[in-house]
This record gives sequence, C-alpha cells and structure tokens, in this order.
Amino acid sequence: MTQSSRERSSQASDIECLATHHYFDREFNVKAIKLLPNEYYVSNEDMLLTTVLGSCIAACIRDPVVGVGGMNHFMLPDESGPSVQTGSASMRYGAYAMEVLINALLMAGAKRERLEAKVFGGATVLADMSVSRIGERNSEFILRYLELERIRVLAQDLKDKFPRRVNYLPHSGQVMVRRLKSSDSKLQSRESSLARNLAKSGKEKAPAIELFDSLSQIRSNRAKGVRS
Repeated sequence: MTQSSRERSSQASDIECLATHHYFDREFNVKAIKLLPNEYYVSNEDMLLTTVLGSCIAACIRDPVVGVGGMNHFMLPDESGPSVQTGSASMRYGAYAMEVLINALLMAGAKRERLEAKVFGGATVLADMSVSRIGERNSEFILRYLELERIRVLAQDLKDKFPRRVNYLPHSGQVMVRRLKSSDSKLQSRESSLARNLAKSGKEKAPAIELFDSLSQIRSNRAKGVRS
C-alpha cells in the first residue's frame, strides 16, 4: 500500500470514529453531540459536547484565538502490541485518540502552539479496577502526553472514585463537570467489561513507564513522517 493510500485509509478510519449522536440539549438550549467511548468531535459552533466517564479520559482541547475546540473519549493509555489497529479499535487508545483530535483541530484552523487543554476522568469506579490501575494509568498518560506536546493544561479533574458527566462548549471553552453515583448500571457494565478484557489480555501487568516510552516513540515516528 502506498503512503497516499495509507493516509486515505487512515482518514477514512478517523471519520468512522466521529461522534454522530446529535440531539438538542434543553438544559443548555443548544444543539449537542453525545460522545461514546472511542469517539471524538471538533467544532467552532456554539454547541455542546457531552460524555460520561468512569476510568476513561476525555480531553477537551481548544485554540482560543479561532474559537475551535474538540473532545475525545478514550479507554486505555496505549496498546502494548507492536502495531496499532485502524478505526474505532485504535481510538480506544489514548496515544491514537490524541493524535486524531489534534490533527482534526489543526485541519479546522487551530495552531498547535496555541492549543490549551482541560482533562477529565480516570476514576476507579469498581473495586476490581484497582488491580489494573487503569484510571490512574489513564490520568498519568494524559498529563504526560500534554507535557511532552507542550500543550498547557488549564483545568483537570482526574482519578478519585466517582464517574463524571462532562459538558463542554468548544467555542467558548467552558466546561461543566457533574460527579455521578457509581451505581449507574450502564457505566458499571462498561467498566466491568473493560476489567475483564484487561485481565484476559494481561495488560494490567504493564508498568506505567512503558506508556511514556511509547509516547517518545510516537513523537519520533511523527518527526520522521510516520503516522502511528
């Protein structure tokens, strides 16, 4: 496959991960997009982006000069295997999800040097999630990633044991976070499924330092013109 073919395939996969759940939010009186796990969205309109988080992370990134912002929702810090899959399977991993979001912002007119971030999630919602430390690892990952990318963090609400609903207005950059009860059945089901998959694959044994080594490799690949 040629490089241009790979780029077209990658762009098509990224579009597949674009959030599509549109509705009108009566509380904020604006049109809204609900992000599910492994999705992202970018906009410069007066609208709402919303998602519910357990151990997952949502990064809200914005260029305040042009008023374009976006959000993603990823489940794991990074893949421990030798290659990253395409499409929604890759969007569950933070390294890929962040690249997709940042690239979409740049294509919408943002400048990398002006980007600023607000990050949320990384809770330990279930007792058995404490073994994998996935919420903590996700939280460590996103802060380290933004530090390496020199993207300023304006606000964060990470870790703890409470699920969160994040409401983000990308045009203004305003964020409202609501802490939820851990008894939410849909969220518990999602977290339990993630814990089982981690236990099955053995990812809970991966040391956190490997996440940061992987980030360095991603930056090296990008400098060489290789998309991770």
